Amino acid sequence: MNNLIANSLSFSYGKEYVLKDISLEIQPGTLSALVGPNGAGKSTLLRLLQGQSLPNKGEIFLGQTPLKKVRNKVALMPQRSSINWHFPITVEALVALGQVNIPNQSCCEIEASLQRVGLSTLANKRLDELSGGQQQRALLAKTLAQNASIFLLDEPCAALDPPSRLQFLRIVRQLAEAGLTIVVSSHDWGQALNAYDQVITLDQTVLAFGTPQEVRSKLESISSMGNHCCG
Repeated sequence: MNNLIANSLSFSYGKEYVLKDISLEIQPGTLSALVGPNGAGKSTLLRLLQGQSLPNKGEIFLGQTPLKKVRNKVALMPQRSSINWHFPITVEALVALGQVNIPNQSCCEIEASLQRVGLSTLANKRLDELSGGQQQRALLAKTLAQNASIFLLDEPCAALDPPSRLQFLRIVRQLAEAGLTIVVSSHDWGQALNAYDQVITLDQTVLAFGTPQEVRSKLESISSMGNHCCG
């Protein structure tokens, strides 16, 4: 597996820049948090890293290979608000949609994805019969079925109750330990600084990037500098 590398990315809607000079290197087999307030550009950055959007400036590589040549290696799980959870299909049918663009689709791959998120026994349930946490795990299974090696999850824990959130994070931790590379966007700063291998703090540009301890130290330094300037 290869590192996901972003070099000096910038992105704008018209004349207004949403992201400025973003440089990152995400290690394989790690669980990373992308943390920032609403409007920080988290969803936009994930779309850039998956190739759905193109940067105005900068480049993205998977190892030494430009992302555009290996987009199938990176999968994006959208926010739950983008899904019609009342659409009359089963969990298994939703997961199968993850393989629509994959030659030689395999029922075994679908079953394996369901097993990885603990939903094998609910494969024939309709989406609207699931709890919020189960729905999120079904959406994760659909994303896993794409057979990528890097998974970008956009606010997957939003609107989940604490037990469902913990269960979801346990699953993604297990996936990372099995060798997958996972980036989870969130605006839960406290959780991000404790539960992840790497933390990216974003507010249009990268404020800090590193281990939770490194990021905590960097943010404390920024805060103390701000207090000193204002004092």
